[in-house]
Amino acid sequence: MSTVWTEAEAPSVAAAAPRSDVKIERETHKLEKRLCREVGKAIVDFNMIEEGDKVMVCMSGGKDSYTLLDILLKMKARAPIHFDLVAVNLDQKQPGFPEHILPEYLATTGVPFHIENEDTYSIVKKLIPEGKTTCSLCSRLRRGILYRVADELGCTKIALGHHRDDILQTLLLNMFFGGKMKSMPPKLVSDDGKHVVIRPLAYVAEKDTARWSAHRNFPIIPCNLCGSQENLQRKQVGEMLREWEKKFPGRVENMFNALQNVVPSHLLDAGLYDFKNARATGVASEDGDKAFDKEEFTAPSPSLPGVGVVQVVQLSS
Repeated sequence: MSTVWTEAEAPSVAAAAPRSDVKIERETHKLEKRLCREVGKAIVDFNMIEEGDKVMVCMSGGKDSYTLLDILLKMKARAPIHFDLVAVNLDQKQPGFPEHILPEYLATTGVPFHIENEDTYSIVKKLIPEGKTTCSLCSRLRRGILYRVADELGCTKIALGHHRDDILQTLLLNMFFGGKMKSMPPKLVSDDGKHVVIRPLAYVAEKDTARWSAHRNFPIIPCNLCGSQENLQRKQVGEMLREWEKKFPGRVENMFNALQNVVPSHLLDAGLYDFKNARATGVASEDGDKAFDKEEFTAPSPSLPGVGVVQVVQLSS
C-alpha cells in the first residue's frame, strides 16, 4: 500500500548537460524521492490521511511548513484516495511581518488558502516580561486560533510541519527539564478533543527540509517573536543533537528508532507494566531480564565518519 505514495521516477537527464549539473539534478531527485517516501510511509504507518479528508496545512513561512505543503501536494497527485488540502497562515501582527509573501506564494501553488489575522503579538508582549521566553504563551494562543479556523473551514485533520529532529528535541527536553519520557506524537487528538493533529514529516530529517527549501527557493519568513531569541532550551538541545550526529553518525537515527521500540518491562513506569505482580513462570522469554549479562551496543565509529565500521561499547555491571 505504501508504495503508491512514493515519487515516480523522473526523466533521465539530457546527455548534453554539464557533469556538475547532472550530479546536482541526480542528488535533488534522490532527495525528492526520499521526502516523498518518508512522508508516504508516515501517512500509511499512522493512518494520517483517509478518504475524503480535508487537511488544514499550517503555514508559518518557515522551511518546514513550505516543505510539508510541497510534498503533500505531490502526495495528493499520486494518492490512491481523494483528499483536499487548504493552507492556513496565522498573521500574528508582528512588527515588520511581510504579510504579502505567503499569499503571493500560495496563489502560485493552486492550493486553496486562508490568512487569519489576529494580533497575538501585542498580547504576548503585554503579558511576558522583557527578556523572558514568549514561545509557550504564543503557542497556546496560536493553537486555539487554529483550532477555531479548522472548525470554520470544515477541516478533518490539522497538519503541522514538525520533523524527526523536532520530535527528538522534545523527547530530550521532557527528559532533561520535565521529568517525563514524552515526545511529539505523529498523530494525536487535540487537547480540546475535537481535532486530529498529524505530523507527516515525522520521519524526515531537518537537514532534508533545509536542502529542499533551498532547492525550491521558498520565500522564508523569519519568526522575530520567538525564533530569534537566544539561549532557548530547544535551541541548545538542537545544537547538541547536531553535534552528536557530526561526531557519531547514526546516533540520532538510533535515538529516533528507539521511540518505535519501547520495552515497558525494562523501564520504571508501573502504569505501563505490572511490576508488583510479576512472578516466575518457568517459561523462557527473550524479553526476560538478563541480570548477569554485560550489555553490549554497537555504534558508528566517530573516527571514521561515513564508513561502515562499528565500535563495541561494553558497560560494566
